[in-house]
Amino acid sequence: MSANAAAKKQKPLKRHPSKLKQASAYTILTLILISIVAVTFAFPLYWIITGSFKTGAAINSTTPEWWPHEWVLTNYQKLFAGKRAPLWQLAVPFGSKFSANGEPVYFSVGPMAPAAIRWMINTVFMAVVSMILTCITAAMAGYALAKKRFVGRQLLFTLIVCAMALPKQVILIPLLREMSALNLYNTIWAVIFPIVGWPFGVFLMKQFSEGIPTEMLEAARIDGASEAKTFISIVLPMVKPGIGALAIFTFITAWNDYFLQLVMLTSTESWTLPLAIANLQGEMSTDFGLIMAGAALASIPIIIVFVAFQKYFTQGIAMGAVKG
Repeated sequence: MSANAAAKKQKPLKRHPSKLKQASAYTILTLILISIVAVTFAFPLYWIITGSFKTGAAINSTTPEWWPHEWVLTNYQKLFAGKRAPLWQLAVPFGSKFSANGEPVYFSVGPMAPAAIRWMINTVFMAVVSMILTCITAAMAGYALAKKRFVGRQLLFTLIVCAMALPKQVILIPLLREMSALNLYNTIWAVIFPIVGWPFGVFLMKQFSEGIPTEMLEAARIDGASEAKTFISIVLPMVKPGIGALAIFTFITAWNDYFLQLVMLTSTESWTLPLAIANLQGEMSTDFGLIMAGAALASIPIIIVFVAFQKYFTQGIAMGAVKG
């Protein structure tokens, strides 16, 4: 009898019915738990977005209105019809020229616009610049700590790990004095530079750089590649998942760092969206529709960034778990 005939007569493997029932029960239970967790985390965002389109009576009603019966734009109209501010104000960073009343001297001032637009521009600029600078500096520092041998390397890494345990309140006064000495107080740069030196970013990128084969770096040096070319052509592509994960962490951290923004930013023109929402809540504590409109507006960039970097974020978390 040929091998093909024997293969045809061979009976297919059958799984035991009890094992099939266990697998299906486990799948159903997993789906139920995932659905509960997803609804728990997504419900606040859903309530904020739908609440921003509700009337004041529906928001303050004792009976929850799960879906708006009447969709209105009143809350957004009040948000954009409130305070006004210049669309941009450009000054020389670290400049020491000030006017007679103590305000910075701007070399370019944009037209007046709703303050909410200026707050959105401030927040997006602050978060994006912080994300880019943090990823660049953390990738370079992590690579140096992982693959370079120099005196004090282990001590430096130990200090970085210890810095991760320090609460921001401990270093807030030194940061405030430093920003004031650099003439950056009450500017958006006063909340960017403290985030750039994020110890967690250096720690994360060092762990990813440890996985780079040393042989590839040595081969690049033998071929005559400079240190900069080696870093750009070999190191960066290999740690790209880590950079994607760090980009999301940094963007969200910078966006939601209300405490640092509260201390460093004082004028209405320099406010960010989290700071502005808090001030709206203080001025109009009963106008929850206005606050929800601001919160819904603030959630849009975070969702866009997470969707854009989702692939790298999941790859980075998976690679970090394997290395750990």
